[in-house]
Amino acid sequence: MGHERALEQYISATNTHDFNNVRSVLHEDAIYWFSNNTCTTSREIQSYFENAWNVIKEEVYSSEDIKWLTNDERSATCIYTYRYEGYYNGEFVKGSGRATNIFTKEANGEWKLIHEHLSSI
Repeated sequence: MGHERALEQYISATNTHDFNNVRSVLHEDAIYWFSNNTCTTSREIQSYFENAWNVIKEEVYSSEDIKWLTNDERSATCIYTYRYEGYYNGEFVKGSGRATNIFTKEANGEWKLIHEHLSSI
């Protein structure tokens, strides 16, 4: 699996709303920077995701305008516009922001997400 496929799998896993699927594409040392929080452990990341899925029901997350800034044998970095839509307090909502993802290639050849930084536009 290449780094582009790793991003696709990450977004697909996010849209299952099951953190076990997300965890399968994360590096064990993953760090997330959100607009309002920093998560440095798997437990913190899981809590953040599950809270977001509870706040925005039936959320669909997607990426647009993906640009791969770096790519070598061990790491790849991309930026993109993220979009989300779902239901907040029963009303349909949607929004967007900026994302930076860094993937690292493990010894077994699997690409894992080691860092994500999300911010609003």
